[in-house]
Amino acid sequence: MTDILNFAALRRHLGCSRADQLVVDVSDRIAAVLPSARVTIVGRSVLELTFEGDTIDDLDAALVLLNDEFGAPFDLDGEAHQLKMLFAAAAAPVGNTEDVRLAEEAEAAMEQARIDQRTVVRDLSAGTPAFDRLTLSRELGPALANREMFLQYQPKVHVRRQEISSAEALVRWQHPTRGLVLPGDFITLAEEIGEIGPLTLWTLDQVIADQKVLAAEGHDLTIFINISGQLLAERDFVQAACAMVTDGGAKIGFEITETAVIRDPEIAIRHLQQFADVGIVIAIDDYGAGLSSLAYLKQLPARELKIDKMFVLQLTSSNRDPLIVRSTIDLAHALEMEVTAEGVETQAAMALLTVMGCDMVQGYLISRPISFDAFRHYLRDDKLKAAHHQGGSLFSRPASFWKSA
Repeated sequence: MTDILNFAALRRHLGCSRADQLVVDVSDRIAAVLPSARVTIVGRSVLELTFEGDTIDDLDAALVLLNDEFGAPFDLDGEAHQLKMLFAAAAAPVGNTEDVRLAEEAEAAMEQARIDQRTVVRDLSAGTPAFDRLTLSRELGPALANREMFLQYQPKVHVRRQEISSAEALVRWQHPTRGLVLPGDFITLAEEIGEIGPLTLWTLDQVIADQKVLAAEGHDLTIFINISGQLLAERDFVQAACAMVTDGGAKIGFEITETAVIRDPEIAIRHLQQFADVGIVIAIDDYGAGLSSLAYLKQLPARELKIDKMFVLQLTSSNRDPLIVRSTIDLAHALEMEVTAEGVETQAAMALLTVMGCDMVQGYLISRPISFDAFRHYLRDDKLKAAHHQGGSLFSRPASFWKSA
């Protein structure tokens, strides 16, 4: 599917009659680039195209061709105009998926693409049965009652203090027949069918219980959970979450994305302030990967900013990423926020982040996400090491250790 993002602006310039023909021009151009595709106009600015290929690579190649084609100015009656095109797609082996479901997956991909402002592709291959969304939607609700959900924890290390200062709780689904269902497959689904609220409250309740166990063992840590943008607009969820944190006496943090705030800034900022008022630490997740807006950033009651791993993974091999990371760290510190770098996998990246003044790091160099019992063992192990270790870094395990643990 493709959408002409700047259709409204073009209509103001071209007039309604000519703008209504624009989608026909786009259809003709797509047909010229992909002769085997069947192109259908489904709206004033939206088209659907279907074609067959040998592998998923053919879809990737088609998207490259389309992006290249529409990257150049578009000639409209002798005038050059830039069309801002957004693409989204779904693919499945022939005969394995009904056409209706494939279309629904493509539409869902487009919804996500509009939020993320980037191309989104869903691969419904035979090797990913978790994409059977109709069945999963029926099974997601009972999964909580059947105790199929569980949490993994990924620690965050404070660079200067060389100690674990907090952790992120990540929800997982161990399906009785499908095995492990990845969060990318069921979190979006939970949002679509209205189960994200109960799932998040279950996560919060479990984190509070686990944190009490950690506190009894001498570990004073803030535990962060991810909050869907949908929930920032729901007053009932906000009140329930605040009550749970207040009654549980827990040290909790909420990670929210920039796009979650941009959807409805006024309500989101008001509810985030309510969270902050009861002692919940607010962290801005995936900073830099979305629509980074200083206008919203300065209004948020956030105390932590997490740099997206896309900038960290190439920190030591890119010319621009270090500049982006360093400027982000300086900006966050100026706004009195601490900075966490996600996706830290090498000692070289950690050393560079330390020099830049990054406060905390998270990634496979420290630990992959692990079960609660493994996390408790990890904390005991590093506490013992700290008692006998003088100088040097306690967190010097190679990434390969945690990938195979």
